[in-house]
Amino acid sequence: MAEQTEVIDNMRNDPSDSRETWIKIIGKLGRETQLHLDERYRKFKITDYIILGFSGLLAVLAVFNVYYVTVLYGNLNDIVANMDSMHQNFITVRSDMTAITGKASDMNNHISNMDDITAHMEMIASNLVDVRTSMDGVTIEMDAIAKEMVALDYGMANVDYRFGNMSQSVSNMRSQTRSMSRPMSFLPW
Repeated sequence: MAEQTEVIDNMRNDPSDSRETWIKIIGKLGRETQLHLDERYRKFKITDYIILGFSGLLAVLAVFNVYYVTVLYGNLNDIVANMDSMHQNFITVRSDMTAITGKASDMNNHISNMDDITAHMEMIASNLVDVRTSMDGVTIEMDAIAKEMVALDYGMANVDYRFGNMSQSVSNMRSQTRSMSRPMSFLPW
């Protein structure tokens, strides 16, 4: 810049040399402009390469995202199918537990008839002392079995109730998993 002001001052002092000075100034401005344009072009090229690199990286990430969404969609479908199967199995187990609870209740009713058997055994015991001793032991055991059967009957009813709750929970999980997988169904596979 100082050089340009010096050249301009020289032009004012020597008008005959003004053409040559103007040519030098314009030439120097042309060279500096060209250098500036070359540097700018080089920086634009670098920026273009960076943009291309990031575009390629984003394209690769998009491919992986689509792949993972596809895998997630398939896995959610498998989970829903497993939930359906589990729900069906729980329904079967629940019906089996209901049958077992009914059988335990029948056994409890049969055990309650043991009191009559005990009365008959006491009558036999009056005639047979040895049989009576054995039957007293049976009576104690039968009372214990009757108590255990009542507890078993209660336990089976509790298990039946809990299987009903589990079946309801699995049904809820299945419907919630279906509602989670529905947004993925719009993707073309």
